[in-house]
Amino acid sequence: MMTRLLMRAPAIRVLVAGDCMLDAYVTGAAMRISPEAPVPVVEVGERRFVVGGAANVAANARGMGAVVTLAGVTGADAAGTRLRLELEQLEIATESLVEDETRVTTVKTRVTAGGQQIVRFDEETRQPLSARMAAQLLRSCERVLDEADAIVISDYAKGVAAEAFCRWVIERAEKRGVPVVVDPKSSDLSKYRGARIVTPNLKEAAAAAGEAIHTGADLARVAEILLKKIAPSALLVTRGAEGMSLFEPGRIELHLPVMVNEVADVTGAGDTVVATLAVALGAGFELREAAAMANLAAGVAVGHHGTWAVRREELIAADRPQG
Repeated sequence: MMTRLLMRAPAIRVLVAGDCMLDAYVTGAAMRISPEAPVPVVEVGERRFVVGGAANVAANARGMGAVVTLAGVTGADAAGTRLRLELEQLEIATESLVEDETRVTTVKTRVTAGGQQIVRFDEETRQPLSARMAAQLLRSCERVLDEADAIVISDYAKGVAAEAFCRWVIERAEKRGVPVVVDPKSSDLSKYRGARIVTPNLKEAAAAAGEAIHTGADLARVAEILLKKIAPSALLVTRGAEGMSLFEPGRIELHLPVMVNEVADVTGAGDTVVATLAVALGAGFELREAAAMANLAAGVAVGHHGTWAVRREELIAADRPQG
């Protein structure tokens, strides 16, 4: 099934809209303690940059072969320039990526020594966009949205995916019959009502429903609450080592077991899930087929350290019968 998706993917146009980031990885050796404070001194050996957040969703969709445009906001800074350079190398269109001089580009810098992450630095602006920037972002999305086969809203709660923006995207897509996939960070899932599918993780689902999740019965109760909030949307709850659970109005839930032998790092796995769902739905696959493919792709992503965009050859290999 994954091979069929990858054959169709080059004809699929995906718009990814949301909070774009740049992930920086600094690695080195820590052989001594600083004389200034009881902290390790890291002798930097390598510094590399990877696109993150909504940009990583775009990278995953592009890695499957889809034609991808990224919409969002960066600062007018060196990090924004670097993010655009990385996106250009990945052949992701950036005409809907606007620049805001009042914000900084979101950067997450991870410092690692001896295979252990020592510290992470976050540089970001979280407040909502100004009215002027929000209007500029909408204008930049209009043409691309009207040509897209599938849309992802990647909400990392950095101010881009405001309720008005989400409503505008979902309503415009609904008129054209284009599926919208949402990766939510808001605890008010009603702002995504009408999307084809909303994909919180277990913690986000519990927070959105105001209920704890300890058992399968708890999860079913939470899903019932959330489906009412997002109707007629479907709900896919990602459950880490326990896989994923798909809930659709009027249908029996589908539980998908985790598809990986060893988890190296779950960073960015949710990005892989929504990217795969979007490409599959845009290619005309049914939701349950798309969820199964997203589960398979997530298993590939968590087998890598750090933010990772899955590649076609990895997905083809993962889709082969084992044994």
